[in-house]
Amino acid sequence: MGQYKTGDTVLYSTHGICQIQEQVRRMFGGESREYYVLKPVYAPDSTIFVPVENAALVAKMRRILSAAEIRALIQAMPEENVAWLEDETQRKERCRQILSSGDRAAMVRMIKAIYEHQKAQQKKGRRLHLSDERYMKEAEKILYEEFAYVLHISPEQVLPFILEKIQVEEKTEEGALAK
Repeated sequence: MGQYKTGDTVLYSTHGICQIQEQVRRMFGGESREYYVLKPVYAPDSTIFVPVENAALVAKMRRILSAAEIRALIQAMPEENVAWLEDETQRKERCRQILSSGDRAAMVRMIKAIYEHQKAQQKKGRRLHLSDERYMKEAEKILYEEFAYVLHISPEQVLPFILEKIQVEEKTEEGALAK
């Protein structure tokens, strides 16, 4: 038996939040194997079979964050220092690594770096590279789905929720400084 059980909710690679429906033995490619059967929460028509013995694929299954961990991540957002990687090839590779790592704090930094670069590009009358835009949207999808699921809000409510929390934090700090 694997480390997860039926009913567990996990973050699976770039597929987002999934519920483990069952663990079954199935014949695929002439071999009988044990599989986790995952149902993406926000794409219920999809089904993902993850071979229990395939350590690389099982490693892409991660426990979801708690509400407290999400709030701490949001609280740290304004302080996150981000650097822009000018080399497009290096930047693409780094973005791919971050997305496959499942490191939510790194995803937040990546989104922030791309967003800040996008604002700078807009001031120059330029657009963001399509690949940068795609990586930002993919990271947002992963984070927003997880945040929405854990915080019991819709994915569309996540950005307003984050912005409200950041502004409340900034106002609290400004108030403390004024005293």
